[in-house]
Amino acid sequence: MWLREHRRKKILETPFPTEWLDMLRDNCAHYAQLTSVEQAALRDLIQVFVAEKRWEGCGGLEMTDEIRVTIAADACLMILALPHDLYRKVDDILVYPSTVVRPPRPIGFFEVTRSPLAGGIPILGEAHGHGPIILTWNAVRHGARHPEHGHNVVFHELAHALDMLDHHADGTPLLDGRADYTRWASVLNASFITLREHAARAEPSVLDAYGATNEAEFFAVATEAFFSIPVRLRSAEPELYEVLAAFYRQDPAARHASSATDAHA
Repeated sequence: MWLREHRRKKILETPFPTEWLDMLRDNCAHYAQLTSVEQAALRDLIQVFVAEKRWEGCGGLEMTDEIRVTIAADACLMILALPHDLYRKVDDILVYPSTVVRPPRPIGFFEVTRSPLAGGIPILGEAHGHGPIILTWNAVRHGARHPEHGHNVVFHELAHALDMLDHHADGTPLLDGRADYTRWASVLNASFITLREHAARAEPSVLDAYGATNEAEFFAVATEAFFSIPVRLRSAEPELYEVLAAFYRQDPAARHASSATDAHA
């Protein structure tokens, strides 16, 4: 513990690169909505995250600081008010240029998939309990720049990483006590059942229908909506929003509203 904290202190002795700040402003729509204090805290988290993880470009993709910073920004936004060590099991991040097509096989708990293609399944991201986080750069960049669409592969896959900290992919991350677990189970189960009913009838929902796959995917999809389209989620699913706000210790809907007010002032 002491050695890790010493290393992080050394990392933060280096000023946040100016070019990285430009990348945040260009690629990460959420950054502008943060207060100056939150922005400073996020920049610190990004520096540590970038330095501590092993990054690899795959499928011909050249790994760049823009890729690292964009991924780290969304990953660290999720834990802005939480302990940074929640990502202690995320060691390797593999990034492909675009959708990865894997050989046909059963869809796992931790995949963000779209309609099957001949010969395989297109994957935008994948998380492993004892392996790397796999992401596709085109999906990462689009989600970071356009949160209004409600999809963000980094939020999705890192939610799986938080979910798996207790070694169970069940849609329930580590919580503080019995009362929190009880409320979490009650609220998320009700929302999950509702989403499954909407999906079965092909009815629209604020949550992506992929969340109806299982409880683990529901938590990941709900996390995407919580950070990407918080005002819409709070309006459609107020109890779900409150439970997620209590877990992440953030109120992105209020942040969004404040940012919108400032923009029109």
